[in-house]
Amino acid sequence: MSKLFLLLLFCHVSSPVKHSLKYFFTASSGVSDFQLVGTGQVDGVQTGYCDSNKKIAGATQDWMKKIFEDDPQHLERYTQQCFENVPNFFKATIHSLKQDLNQSGGVHVLQRICGCELDDETGEVNIFVQYGYDGEDFMSFDLKTLTWIALKPQADSVKLRWDADKAEKHYNENYLTQIFAEWLKKYVAFGKSSLQRTELPSVSLLQKTPSSPVSCHATGFYPDRAVMSWRKDGEEFHEEVEHGEILPNHDGSFQMSVDLNLSSVTPEDWRRYDCVFQLSGVEDDIVTRLDKAVIRTNWEKPSDMTVPIVAAVVLVLVLIAAAGFIVYKRKKAKCPPSSPDNGSELSERLNQRPD
Repeated sequence: MSKLFLLLLFCHVSSPVKHSLKYFFTASSGVSDFQLVGTGQVDGVQTGYCDSNKKIAGATQDWMKKIFEDDPQHLERYTQQCFENVPNFFKATIHSLKQDLNQSGGVHVLQRICGCELDDETGEVNIFVQYGYDGEDFMSFDLKTLTWIALKPQADSVKLRWDADKAEKHYNENYLTQIFAEWLKKYVAFGKSSLQRTELPSVSLLQKTPSSPVSCHATGFYPDRAVMSWRKDGEEFHEEVEHGEILPNHDGSFQMSVDLNLSSVTPEDWRRYDCVFQLSGVEDDIVTRLDKAVIRTNWEKPSDMTVPIVAAVVLVLVLIAAAGFIVYKRKKAKCPPSSPDNGSELSERLNQRPD
């Protein structure tokens, strides 16, 4: 389930005219009271959050806050979903799932990802709904056939009951395709300056140890429509190359990396390699040539360690000598030598002859 959520969270839209709205909900029961938390995202950027127990709901972007201020009804509908509709539905769903799966008690977690994608040019709207239960993929909705797809054998019986639920089908077909699509259009219009901005990253070459792959790391870019690759003699290649995922930063920007294994590359051939970063909507690429002098590492060369090691050994010897001298002085203070005067007096008495 975690892989699915990460995939949906981090995947990026290939076309610059497509926008997405996603809601992530997680509910748990059996720990104490029922609890539900959720977040909303537009084009991969978090825009809102809610906590049904604490009765907290709000926006995380300034332009989203402006929407709530200008349209109180929109905020009311938003909070109603968070505090009433979704929690009530999740409570009932967990209860029925426990009965369907013959579960008597314990802690159970239900997750849902739902939302839509909108194509600006064609107006086409695609929705997606998927559930996870107790950490595993459970059920997904097929909009074309308006039926549920069981993602594990235990969900087969649940699928039959959900397929018969016309109200839920109506919600998925109409609410997500119409209301969510309207919301997405509104969000994109208000957040255009933020959502459609471009920010170039800082690119660095990193290496953990002398035998580790060299990682070309880019961070701070936006949007997440980016590609990184290694080239040899100006041509892209894929041997000994490992691509990382695009990950979010705390400030709303993104980061990614691509690793190059140099175990079979001679030092003389390093100059033939370079790393290329390409950001959608930006004409010029960022090219970073493979150069040992600019690689950032957390290890030091053996030659660089010679002086610190010698200094450390000398320091240890000095401390040992100092400790020995202190011990010697203390022993000497406890056992002082005999007084010279007393020794002379005793010698005279022993040398005196009797009368």
